[in-house]
Amino acid sequence: QVQLVESGGGLVQPGGSLRLSCAASGSIFTVGVMGWYRQVPGKQRELVASITVGHSTNYADSVKGRFTISRDNAKNTVYLQMNSLEPKDTAVYYCNALIYIRLGVLPRDYWGQGTQVTVSS
Repeated sequence: QVQLVESGGGLVQPGGSLRLSCAASGSIFTVGVMGWYRQVPGKQRELVASITVGHSTNYADSVKGRFTISRDNAKNTVYLQMNSLEPKDTAVYYCNALIYIRLGVLPRDYWGQGTQVTVSS
């Protein structure tokens, strides 16, 4: 069984910072691309940032220059450092990972439970 466990959400004032963490655990052979998505009520879930095993990154235009994604491959953990937060960043943030549970078996997507980020004064 594979789990993604997130932490680090909360309430922050505009201009503030938060750091999200997500650790994958369980029966894992290896972890491929990892990423963060976010969703607000009534809207589709959107990609915030993603990172490959080789640390190549991709960001949504709305967060470029403010958010930084990183990962620790030894710990199967991905991080999202969020700076200069704005009220429009308010959402539930979900961790995502492409996980191989066994050599020769196709990988599948796993999702965390979501963590609320609220940016408000």
